[in-house]
Amino acid sequence: MRPPPSPPLLPLLLLLVLLPSPPAVAAAAGPTSLEALRAAAGRRAASPATQERAAAGVLRRLLPSHALSFRFQIDPKGGVCGDSSCFRISNVDGSSKGGAEILIQGNTAVELASGLHWYLKYWCGVHISWDKTGGAQLASVPSPGSLPRVKGTAVKVERPVPWNYYQNVVTSSYSFVWWDWRRWEKEIDWMALQGINLPLAFTGQEAVWQKVFKSFNVTDRDLDDFFGGPAFLAWARMGNLHAWGGPLSQNWLDQQLALQKKILSRMIELGMVPVLPSFSGNVPVAFKKLFPSASITRLGEWNTVDGNPRWCCTYILDPSDALFIDVGQAFIKQQMKEYGDITSIYNCDTFNENTPPTNEPAYISSLGSAIYQAMSRGNKDAVWLMQGWLFYSDAAFWKESQMKALLHSVPIGKMMVLDLFADVKPIWQTSSQFYGVPYIWCMLHNFGGNIEMYGVLDSISSGPIDARTSYNSTMVGVGMCMEGIEHNPVVYELMSEMAFRSQKVEVEDWLKSYSYRRYGQSNVEIQKAWAILYHTIYNCTDGIADHNRDYIVEFPDISPSSFSSQYSKGRSISVVRKHPRFLGEVSASLPQPHLWYSTAEAVKSLELFLKAGDDLSESLTYRYDLVDLARQSLSKLANKVYLDAMDSYQMRDSSDLNFHTKKFLEVIMDIETLLASDDNFLLGPWLETAKSLATTEDERKQNTGDNVVRRHKDRAEQTP
Repeated sequence: MRPPPSPPLLPLLLLLVLLPSPPAVAAAAGPTSLEALRAAAGRRAASPATQERAAAGVLRRLLPSHALSFRFQIDPKGGVCGDSSCFRISNVDGSSKGGAEILIQGNTAVELASGLHWYLKYWCGVHISWDKTGGAQLASVPSPGSLPRVKGTAVKVERPVPWNYYQNVVTSSYSFVWWDWRRWEKEIDWMALQGINLPLAFTGQEAVWQKVFKSFNVTDRDLDDFFGGPAFLAWARMGNLHAWGGPLSQNWLDQQLALQKKILSRMIELGMVPVLPSFSGNVPVAFKKLFPSASITRLGEWNTVDGNPRWCCTYILDPSDALFIDVGQAFIKQQMKEYGDITSIYNCDTFNENTPPTNEPAYISSLGSAIYQAMSRGNKDAVWLMQGWLFYSDAAFWKESQMKALLHSVPIGKMMVLDLFADVKPIWQTSSQFYGVPYIWCMLHNFGGNIEMYGVLDSISSGPIDARTSYNSTMVGVGMCMEGIEHNPVVYELMSEMAFRSQKVEVEDWLKSYSYRRYGQSNVEIQKAWAILYHTIYNCTDGIADHNRDYIVEFPDISPSSFSSQYSKGRSISVVRKHPRFLGEVSASLPQPHLWYSTAEAVKSLELFLKAGDDLSESLTYRYDLVDLARQSLSKLANKVYLDAMDSYQMRDSSDLNFHTKKFLEVIMDIETLLASDDNFLLGPWLETAKSLATTEDERKQNTGDNVVRRHKDRAEQTP
């Protein structure tokens, strides 16, 4: 099928986005640390033939009709890319009918897949996103034998920084806890197409921990009280709670370990470097009896489970204790036994929302040294990857002396820091580039897996460039650290491109190309709509972390009678948030839900979307965006209606109160009807995937939350 005619502006846009990249600015971290980081991947890489087959597999699953239209070639000796990471796209001349038309070369299969994606985007007008956000728009690809030719000799695109990181330690619970291999395979393909080469790989670690803790004489019953249930693994791993939603069945443990082995195998085939977990100090309570002389501390409550000791207040082994190194080494070695020697990069966040007992730099340095020693004794090449969230969430503690003590507790080049919230609150600017330690510029973007159209496109399009080209830059990568995925595809497509951008992106022009590719054709109304969205919903510059506090998605736990007489004047509700994630978002007085744009302007973009319906109604990507934008508009309308109802209550105006209450309920039903029109917004698919992993009735109930609900009920009945 021939592609639709390009809009007049598209050739100009293609010239803008395909201009050759200037040479990357060398990081001040120096060649030694960069070489050490790259060496972590080099000797463990799959063979060129394996990686070429892996890239061909990505193409076959994405576009089977064109499986023979592309040829992939790994460049192992640097003849194409030199010392950098790159992909090169060129024509295959003299190809026989039905043979390869385009040659893609690169260092790894990730580069090959990235080159494939780049070609499909900017020569064929393709768009690729998660299935839940509309999926791939592939109708614009010409038929085999008619693919657009590359002008000139070739197009070569280099990475300005070597690493492209992906995931957050809680994404496993918010988004992919119920995934099977089929869904994981699609995600890994998506990762490769987006150029991700440093993915977090946390699946199945409980099965490894089971073997490690049993070697320290911990029993199965002890572990039942330690591991969280499937939906709460992230918080159990971080020591925020224990046993909640559990216990884990042996079937679950075995199933997840087998899944992890498939995940890691595919990542390695594609040339990715998986980031595996390491020991952060979280131990079962049984350790106190088994090792009475060990330095083990009972933590306080973490914003959850009402302080009930049955679930809260976990135990952490002090890194200064010799037992810490023994446990940490055992865990690294057990992972190597299970998976092989596949990586040297390990994540550890001992101090994530957990403040050390003293701010004495010498003590903090000794803790950091012990944590790294536990890794390096298990793997002599170990590199510590640490989330930099603590430097933001507990900024009052982590001053210059404390930061230096931790960051310099391991050799330079043996630690990388994720500047987790750099899209809004960059730490690199206030820490002298993490005091010489290599770091990755990350976009956090999503908290709690909430559904909210939100973004800071200008920051994404310029922030990584500013950081990399700044004086004495120690930046070695970019990353996406969202807590939940499968939303806001425009944000993630732009952020993924920044792994290959050496210059700032002109967002308005890029969006015109994006909208053409996303819907498969040019549409004037859609271009105008996206221009509005760029300057409203996707232009949040207030520095607030967006958690979506719209009233319509909040628990109904606020009584109007509790409002002070000042409510109507300030329209504020007195709320105290203890959790570090709310720093900078709320104070003692919580105002209206987060609103950073003109809702009237956003509604104009919705009207333009509706006008485009005659041309685009068959497009799944258009239908998703239309539903999402309408949902957002109704949700913000509901906020106003709710506040109007509260005003009426305070004024004792029963007539107005009844009117606004009825209107609020009508908006809820309108949203319900709207979301029912697109199964990407339904709860049912999530529950069905949870059920599909269960092999027994007890597992089915556990996976769908029945046990958690029952335990809440049991606890309530036991309360005097």
